[in-house]
Amino acid sequence: MIDFKLYLITDRKLTADRCSLTAAVRQALKGGIKAVQLREKDMETRELLKLAYKMRELTAKYDARLFINDRLDIALAVGADGVHLTQISIPADVAKKAFHSSPVTRHSSRFLIGVSTHSLKEAREAEKQGADFITLGPVFRTPSKLKYGKPLGTGILKNVCMKMNVPVFAIGGIKSHRVKEVKQAGAYGAAMISEILGAEDIKGKAEELAEIVDAL
Repeated sequence: MIDFKLYLITDRKLTADRCSLTAAVRQALKGGIKAVQLREKDMETRELLKLAYKMRELTAKYDARLFINDRLDIALAVGADGVHLTQISIPADVAKKAFHSSPVTRHSSRFLIGVSTHSLKEAREAEKQGADFITLGPVFRTPSKLKYGKPLGTGILKNVCMKMNVPVFAIGGIKSHRVKEVKQAGAYGAAMISEILGAEDIKGKAEELAEIVDAL
């Protein structure tokens, strides 16, 4: 069961001039965020593992879920709640088999798998392979997603949501005033990076977004 509607994806570069990523995520959790994806692609393995342990401790304290981007090995090592796969990661069904065959996780609670998608075809393939939820985007224009082409728009988002049986999180240029728009298009929730971590008051922005989602 996906028990969160706001999905925070990290980018330590957005907070580097103000505070550590850990401090920033702590503020977001205090504001009501219940799911965090640790996504620091340029970190070396040992450094990422160390940060992942800190994030696991922090999210556990606030009863929030922790997902690790791409690195199934690190997700398993720190006892994360799941892994978030990309289009060039191992398939979701392979990740699930690895989880269930691991002696460390054999008796643990359910391990969730999210998959990043950018089209209906990719979304359907992710669901077929056993993804528990997907992100779809970029819905709106955003600098961090330019490499994926022009924005999909809410029309494509709506079409994908209508044809999926797993929760779809809209991603890409999602701002506070657009949360209602993507929810009306059928999105289960929204995934955000800069809207939260780029805010001057991270806790306040998280509270604002939580209130918007709760009201819909």
